[in-house]
Amino acid sequence: MVPGDLERVVVVEELDVDVGGTSAVVVRRVVRRGEYEGHLFRVDLTRRRAPARLTDGRVRDTWPRVSPDGSTVAFVRSWVDDDDRPSAVWVVPVDGGRSRLVTPRGARPGFGSVSEIAWSPDGTRLAFVAEVDPPRSLVGAHPPLGSRAARDPKRRPPTARRITRADWRWDEVGHRDRWSHLFVVDLTGGAAPRRVTHGEWNVSSIAWYPDGRTVAFEADLGDEADTRPATAIWSVDVDAGPRSPRSRPRLVLRAAGPATKPAISPDGRWLVAVGSLDTGPDGEGPLDDVSPGLVLARADGSGSPRELSPELDRPVGSWCDTDLHGWMVSGRTGPEWLDETTIVAALTDRGRSLPERWVIDGSTGDTLERPAVVGRDTPGPWADATTHQLAVAPAAPDDRRVVLLGTLAGRAMDVMTVDLGAPRVERRFRAHSTFGSAWQRRLIQPEMRRVEAPGPGGPVETWVASPPGAGDAALPTIVDVHGGPLGGWAPSPHLEVIMLVGAGYRVVLPNIRGGQGYGRDWITPQLGDWGGVDVDDVHAAVDHVVDLGWADPDRLGVMGLSYGGFVVNWLVGTTDRFRAAVSENGVANQLSVWANSDCGPDYCRTSLLGDPFTEEGVAKLWRQSPLRHVANVRTPLLMLQGEADLRCPAADNEQFFVALRHLARTRPEIEVEYVLYPDSYHTFSSNGRPDRRVDRMERVLDWFGRHLTPRSG
Repeated sequence: MVPGDLERVVVVEELDVDVGGTSAVVVRRVVRRGEYEGHLFRVDLTRRRAPARLTDGRVRDTWPRVSPDGSTVAFVRSWVDDDDRPSAVWVVPVDGGRSRLVTPRGARPGFGSVSEIAWSPDGTRLAFVAEVDPPRSLVGAHPPLGSRAARDPKRRPPTARRITRADWRWDEVGHRDRWSHLFVVDLTGGAAPRRVTHGEWNVSSIAWYPDGRTVAFEADLGDEADTRPATAIWSVDVDAGPRSPRSRPRLVLRAAGPATKPAISPDGRWLVAVGSLDTGPDGEGPLDDVSPGLVLARADGSGSPRELSPELDRPVGSWCDTDLHGWMVSGRTGPEWLDETTIVAALTDRGRSLPERWVIDGSTGDTLERPAVVGRDTPGPWADATTHQLAVAPAAPDDRRVVLLGTLAGRAMDVMTVDLGAPRVERRFRAHSTFGSAWQRRLIQPEMRRVEAPGPGGPVETWVASPPGAGDAALPTIVDVHGGPLGGWAPSPHLEVIMLVGAGYRVVLPNIRGGQGYGRDWITPQLGDWGGVDVDDVHAAVDHVVDLGWADPDRLGVMGLSYGGFVVNWLVGTTDRFRAAVSENGVANQLSVWANSDCGPDYCRTSLLGDPFTEEGVAKLWRQSPLRHVANVRTPLLMLQGEADLRCPAADNEQFFVALRHLARTRPEIEVEYVLYPDSYHTFSSNGRPDRRVDRMERVLDWFGRHLTPRSG
């Protein structure tokens, strides 16, 4: 695989399933004429047949949701060649036919782009979330959302942005100029969409109650939402008049930290969400070493919430670093209700994220069945797979099938099913499509070997990706550090790993301390110790592959993105063992990134990095800053940076580059290069503009090629 092949990679990235579980509707993303297009396909789950295309054109269709009767798919459409045109709700028959616009352009002033949708239980209405006017920060004349003037590329920028809150920006979004709120549209009467919620807060993760008039959603209505963020689950009666008390949001579930992804049981009795009731040592919510689990509450908001299985010590969701997931849409990993008492969600365990089930007592909410408690002495995950999207359909009581999109070993995402009614050791994935992974067949794929490197804190589970047939030969080797630090490598490699292996390198992928999926004891030692136990584990993994004879100790490289970029910046200032390094959108100065990052203050709190309010807090931030070691750097360093990155902003990493350039005045051997990618966010390497992704990978290969000189063959 070479960088140009990135434009031929296909990603099947979103999923929903019909009421009978006989077919799935997915989004298939491709690159055409240098831009991403996404179209809907229907995949038959009962017999082998080619997926049926439902939509086409220069569009990005997302968020497919099948109607309760299984006849129609609602989806969100945006236009490839018109970025200023608001995304809108469309519908198309499941059996194919003409697509129809549901939310017309300019239907009413103040109505903007749609971000998510949900069918009412009777299939007559759609709830959706959309941007609204007035803007929260813009100063000066501005056209109403949805108007033709708002789409004029020649319109003047705003006079100013008046900022009074600390949450005015977010990576992948930019300036948060408008709030997003809940709307409902009737599909039978032709009426315009009706706005339901109002306020200085955002609505997301909407879900209907079975009564067909109440919608649950995630929002943060707190007075300090910008400085102490903690979303809760609320409900609102969408049919109540504007003066009715039921038109105001009602708190249903509040956790100790964020509560997300609400789902209501089919009988309307229970609501489950992802979160934790651990208040943390400061009383402000859990730290990073607490795994988010499932929190259950009465759907009417009465009583106290409870955690279903806090002893699992594993996070609900997919915490796996593989960009075969596409990284362009959020994971749909549950919770979902299989029936009135059975909940399904993905659980991350040791680099794999697999669907699991919880069974409750429908009367009391007590947990009757849960995933097996995982410990160091118990068997590992039941499959080398990851779950990116999952869906369930109301089915017969003896049917426990889950439909999902995910990777299986090194295979890219396709539609699969798994029977959760089978014992864990007997569960098997059944593939129902091949059009998500077919592109891999013509390209050399890595041989993946799992090893446990002896580390100072215990074995470090490590995947080693090698060229096919390389055997145990000593090869030029690159250690790739995952992000997070709560991420973790999966058995399915990154695209960059596939390309590096194709160029003759061996790639070492260690799941170092600080990453999710190995329990609290694996994370706690790394809190407040960035550059300590985590870096010890990197060295342990490298030492192990060198001792095995697989890596040439004189031709070692290192690379990493985000937190992985931090580790690279730290390593080049504290060791000379690597001949070349690539740091991407990392961290150099924790003091500056505390405020410059879109989530810096809360991120630093939960990871115990420090704060600027006391001398002790400042000392902690500086102690964990690679910039303090910059004078020791001798390793050739390539720095890659998205100019629009708001998570690890350019202003932070430029301090490292500028310092190295000044040091080069007296130390000519210092080699550093800084590459900025315009209009590119934090993870542009996986979801940025295709030509920029190609350029980035070409530079990575060239950099390691110049400094590690891999031998041919």
